[in-house]
Amino acid sequence: MAINVLTATVTGALSAPSQVVSSETINGNLVASGGKLMVVNGSGGSINVTFTDPGRTALGNTGTQAAAPVANGATRFFALTAGMVDAATGNITVGFSATGATITAQVIV
Repeated sequence: MAINVLTATVTGALSAPSQVVSSETINGNLVASGGKLMVVNGSGGSINVTFTDPGRTALGNTGTQAAAPVANGATRFFALTAGMVDAATGNITVGFSATGATITAQVIV
């Protein structure tokens, strides 16, 4: 499932986060627009969000990064950076430890 992209405007824009699956990709071109990932956890427990670095990114890491928790009932924002973009695919890969109708995400530019 694709994560929806919201373009913020001076007059405002309606947010429509999409339900996530366990692994999502985000177009790396959204970094140049100052993209942020918003994760909304409406489930009954904490979840983890993990950005994957397969060793081909500018950060040069060799594996999965530390998981960032999102508490139940919380919304957390993540800055998208050039170092997260996989040079081979042009995408950012993000994993979610849980999925369901109440766990949603949206990229905001």
